[in-house]
Amino acid sequence: MSKERYIAAKQKWAEKQKAAGVSARAVASADRLPPGQKLTTGFPVLDLGVQPDIPLNEWTLTIDGMVEKPVSLSWEAFNALPQVVDVSDFHCVTTWSKYDCRWSGVAFTTLYELAQPTPEAKFVYFTSYDGYSTNVPLAQCLDDDVLIATSFDNAPVTREHGGPARVIIPKLYAWKGAKFVKTITFLAEDKLGFWEVRGYSNTADPWTEDRYA
Repeated sequence: MSKERYIAAKQKWAEKQKAAGVSARAVASADRLPPGQKLTTGFPVLDLGVQPDIPLNEWTLTIDGMVEKPVSLSWEAFNALPQVVDVSDFHCVTTWSKYDCRWSGVAFTTLYELAQPTPEAKFVYFTSYDGYSTNVPLAQCLDDDVLIATSFDNAPVTREHGGPARVIIPKLYAWKGAKFVKTITFLAEDKLGFWEVRGYSNTADPWTEDRYA
């Protein structure tokens, strides 16, 4: 399936769900497995049909927007930052979940401290090398399980899964965690990302099945 057909199909599915009255639950589930999800031991690959090949000597992560110290990090500089390991569950909006994913990389809070966002910064906008984008409230990015991951299960994050570096935000549906991350922009106002403007939820809470706008 071409990139354009894939995007159109997912957008049409969101429109159908909205027309059918599918909406988020009023009360969040307390179960480990969010409602509507099924466990998998595999790791399905979902992307825009583009898996950019990014040489590490050309890779950079830019942090900009409403920050005191904008910075562009090379691969070497990024990996010289303090490293963390976090084990979390992974929930895809296409109804599969994977337990106990072991990620390592740089905590979002480390990048926050490095760039020093201004008090006006309330949202984070991620963009990727494949043209993808997504948005998350800053408060949710500051959870201690949010990181820019370069390793999965003790091996480098593969290209098909968003390597060399991808965003992991375990408490939200996985589309909020941008693969192939390129820039992190701090904003005062919210700005909808790639799927958010195509009918997907802006808040993306798996435990209330908050899948569609």
